[in-house]
Amino acid sequence: MCGIAGTYHWPDGKAVTDRLTDVLAHRGPDGAGRYSHPAGDGEVHLGHRRLAILDLSGTGAQPMVSDGLALTYNGELYNAPALRGELESAGVRFRGTSDTEVVLEAWRRWGTDCLPRLRGMFAFAVFDERTGELVLARDQLGIKPLFLLRRGGGLVFASELKALSAVAGGKLEVDHAALVASLLYYWVPDSRCAFREAEKLPPGSWLRCRPDGRVERGRYWNLKDVAAEGQERARGGEMPDLAAVVEESTRHHLLSDVPVATFLSGGLDSSYLTALAARHRPGISAYTIGFRAEDARFEAMPDDLRYARQVAARFGVELHEIEIAPDVLELLPRMTYHLDEPIGDPAAINTFLICSAAREAGVKVMLSGMGADELFAGYRKHLANLLALRYQRVPRPLRRGVSAAVDRLPVATSRRGLRSVRFAKRFLSFADLPEETAFRRSYTMYDREELLGLIDPDLAGAVDEVLTEHADVYADNDVDDFVNRMCLGDARMFLPGLNLAYTDRSSMAASTEVRVPFVDVEVVKAAFAVPGDRKIVGRQGKAALKEAATSILPREIVYRPKGLFSAPLRAWMSRDLAPLVREVVNDGELVRSGFLRRDALRRLVAEDAAGQRDFSKHLWHVLTLEYWYRGAISGEGRNTSSAA
Repeated sequence: MCGIAGTYHWPDGKAVTDRLTDVLAHRGPDGAGRYSHPAGDGEVHLGHRRLAILDLSGTGAQPMVSDGLALTYNGELYNAPALRGELESAGVRFRGTSDTEVVLEAWRRWGTDCLPRLRGMFAFAVFDERTGELVLARDQLGIKPLFLLRRGGGLVFASELKALSAVAGGKLEVDHAALVASLLYYWVPDSRCAFREAEKLPPGSWLRCRPDGRVERGRYWNLKDVAAEGQERARGGEMPDLAAVVEESTRHHLLSDVPVATFLSGGLDSSYLTALAARHRPGISAYTIGFRAEDARFEAMPDDLRYARQVAARFGVELHEIEIAPDVLELLPRMTYHLDEPIGDPAAINTFLICSAAREAGVKVMLSGMGADELFAGYRKHLANLLALRYQRVPRPLRRGVSAAVDRLPVATSRRGLRSVRFAKRFLSFADLPEETAFRRSYTMYDREELLGLIDPDLAGAVDEVLTEHADVYADNDVDDFVNRMCLGDARMFLPGLNLAYTDRSSMAASTEVRVPFVDVEVVKAAFAVPGDRKIVGRQGKAALKEAATSILPREIVYRPKGLFSAPLRAWMSRDLAPLVREVVNDGELVRSGFLRRDALRRLVAEDAAGQRDFSKHLWHVLTLEYWYRGAISGEGRNTSSAA
């Protein structure tokens, strides 16, 4: 995994590409490379920063140039050995053992038709010296990022938005509609970008630039089609062998010439992958986190450590325990810089600290259980939305009485949070709503009226635009299974927009590669061939995956209560961050600019402090948004020397 960048028909392209590549140094500390060539009446320049994982020799260096093709590539190709064999049988001779060379030769043989054949995570740019064409491509599920900016017939691209911002000299304009979306979701959807001119290449797609200025786009893989095909398989009685599919994916994801370790929270997903990894790579190490005792008590967090220790002991895994007691005042601006866009999930801090500890121990590659909840209906929101359908059959007067009683309950005392009350309030906030609206409200931060009351009244149109986009994406499917409709919505929005985004950016900030075996094309195909009533059984979410996991894990791990890969936000807000919250609410840039309303923010703070509502997540995101916005309008937050 690496950092890639480049320009095509761009003024001063060589210097710009050098600057882009330098900004990405943390993504690839093992090497740097440049490539330049005429392209019609302009030039192409490609840059690369290398994190050496496969073929550590010079034959794996990039940009890789061979017989008229030049490639700068970020990612891992897990079926590289099989594709290499197929290409060799067709007469291709390889110089080294890197997957980069496999991608280059696959492109030479099949062009864009090679893309559906690639099983892995990737973003790359390939230039053809004979035609003068540059093509950008991104993996099927959006695991690897690729940002781009077009002006006239020119293009500039990079693995991170901060690189584009750096070379634009502070001239990129903030997209306020994207910030509205960020407030709603606490992340920026993959379909949007925090700066107006910039964009993200969509998952499963490619873009071709021609020397005459024409630009062509194509899509080679679509989750909507995969979900529809999976439903047809299920109707035909074809039930995938999940245990075999997940094990095969995990084995593929262990492909590496450097040490590999795992995240191990003690929950189902990480325990399952760790057990499988230990089967194929005995003695593998794992990393887990714990929190300060007083923070965990206040947040009523489950004791995940004891489960992680149990799994490690059972499978002979060397477990490294890291206590998360960060200086959040110092980490907040640093993480905001590395996350590129306003992302309000504190799990990014956990990922960064775990990857930093692993990197210090010489580990470059980590396996994560990311994606299992989205694909197999493992979040509380999935079960809650299913329960909401039954709740709507309860007589309305009784529902009103329940709602009034729960509304009066506090979410916290002076000594601890009341998690069950928080869940009850959250459930009742969407339980009476129509399907798409209820699903959106079950995981977003505000309803329409709350959001309108928080921001500049002139942005009301942006609010409706963002809500309409969610409704359109959710409705764009041919699936008649409610649970799988939710899973499809998550796989298209929540997974690439939040979880894969923060995982990539926070891990690469620590020069570490994170692989996600559940977010694999074959696992995804199998997931959508599982009917919804096999994913949620009774009140048991992720039931089909749990059944598969019993082939290797003890039942007390498989069926333990779900943990959270999060942080003790209420404790942080009431202690470490309280002065900063007051500063941002009273005199922050978002308030002074008029984007956020001071009186509305003060109400959030007051209700949270009184323990009547839990707005810790909302306020944390306001802090991340504030720090991002300060950097965006000043340019200082885009300077690597001030934040690294």
